[in-house]
Amino acid sequence: MDLTGKVAVVTGSGRGLGLAYATELARSGAAVVINDVDPEVADAAVKTITDAGGSAVAEVVAVGSSEAAQALVDRAANEFGRLDILVNNAGILRDSTLWKMTDEQFDAVVATHLRGTFTCTRAAAIKLREQGEGGRIICVGSPTGQVGNFGQTNYAAAKAGIVGMVRTWAMELARAEITVNAIVPVAATGMTETVPFLKPYVDALQAGEPLPPYARRELAFGPPEDAAGLVAFLASDAAAGITGQAIGIGGDRLALWSHPTEAVVEFADGTGWSADAIAGIWPDRFAPSQQTVGQQFPEPPK
Repeated sequence: MDLTGKVAVVTGSGRGLGLAYATELARSGAAVVINDVDPEVADAAVKTITDAGGSAVAEVVAVGSSEAAQALVDRAANEFGRLDILVNNAGILRDSTLWKMTDEQFDAVVATHLRGTFTCTRAAAIKLREQGEGGRIICVGSPTGQVGNFGQTNYAAAKAGIVGMVRTWAMELARAEITVNAIVPVAATGMTETVPFLKPYVDALQAGEPLPPYARRELAFGPPEDAAGLVAFLASDAAAGITGQAIGIGGDRLALWSHPTEAVVEFADGTGWSADAIAGIWPDRFAPSQQTVGQQFPEPPK
């Protein structure tokens, strides 16, 4: 993908998936605004890109507020003259079960992921519409937002909300030729290295060992770099006709997620549905199509 002349903002790009996205965009020719809350981490990320011949600057700010979002857009415009691409990647975890989760844990995750995605996209959309040359907005979802995950009420709510906003923004920004998509990545990062069933594969990557096909295909698991190509593709002219989609990426797996849709429909005859009528029809017509929760994986090979 040739992104020469394009300017991108990637939130939360000091390390992990965000750094992989920013590095790939820069490798493809885009100038990048790196964002992190840690100045040393942000500067190290910039150095990684510039040492490889790319163009990057750092904007150290905590994503969430309108002021932070505007600072990122302004940095792109002031430093590189324009904005073309926004990748909403910044995120935190505050995991806890429902009955133990505090207001502060819930609010912190929603503020960074959901509000941060909203404020950054709003600021970017205003700038892109002023420029009048279209643009690319890429938001980051999660399998947790698609199917749920134990202990992640706050994260699931935020990530599901992001995909919902993407569908709405794709409609609202279509006339301005601004595409809006969500990616649903899986990778070895600080957010996944503590997941028990992934630990053997995290250990293998850290030891420089290749992952088995089960991990790369069924779990869609690999290093962050495996997910970066999708971001460069969605940022490019080749993806001009793609908008409002949720696309999974990780390891060797690329997948298009469906939008929620009705699985079973029955009608009453002009009287509406009483509780007894629902109880009578549910076992045969609805129960066989009840949806699973959480990610469902086949058993690993013995």
